[in-house]
Amino acid sequence: MSKVAVVYWSGTGNTKIMAQEVAAGAEAAGAEVSVYTPADFSAGMMDQFDAVAFGCPSMGAEVLEEAEFDPMFESCQPKLKGKKIALFGSYGWGDGEWMRNWEKTCTDEGANLAYDCVMANEEPDEDAKESCRELGKALA
Repeated sequence: MSKVAVVYWSGTGNTKIMAQEVAAGAEAAGAEVSVYTPADFSAGMMDQFDAVAFGCPSMGAEVLEEAEFDPMFESCQPKLKGKKIALFGSYGWGDGEWMRNWEKTCTDEGANLAYDCVMANEEPDEDAKESCRELGKALA
């Protein structure tokens, strides 16, 4: 059984919904899943998991949330090499630049992206929820 962490930050609840769907997909595929917020997750925990899903909405000028999520994620970057990961998040404006930049950061660090990133415009619709479940299954 693989061990999967789902680590997310959510301001409005939209990315939290996505995180719950990612976790459900990974569990349905047989993984042992742990869900964390940035305050409860650290780089030192990365080695405890076979795969990690990171979720963060687009903030400001299409960047990751800067007070809690980004500092936690930056501390995890050295642990991304060879790690199976996936990215998800919601947005209310823009064209997904934050996600493209985030994906590039991860691939530049040597991460293995297990699934295409999943983005939802505002609250995730059924298609986005299904994509989140598929993302979770790909991590399991």
